[in-house]
Amino acid sequence: MASPTSLKLDDELKGRVQHLAEVRRRSSHWIMREAIEQYVEREEKREALRSETLNAWDEFQTTGLHVTAEEVEKWLTTWGTDDERAAPECHK
Repeated sequence: MASPTSLKLDDELKGRVQHLAEVRRRSSHWIMREAIEQYVEREEKREALRSETLNAWDEFQTTGLHVTAEEVEKWLTTWGTDDERAAPECHK
């Protein structure tokens, strides 16, 4: 269920939103809601990536398992070829 929220914009940004709404034939409300939704989705993905990265680092610190950049590059060069290989195994 949607509920009203107050948002303060400076005159310059408000004008930009209004101009964009006019040329897109949308309401200013639609433009702002869409912008906020896209921002939140992008930042949620960024935070998920950050969290995954920290978890991977913790796991590496614990186990020492890894794959070298050279091994990954060698594997990637086989993508889309008749000799496509499986991902390299992690090792210490």
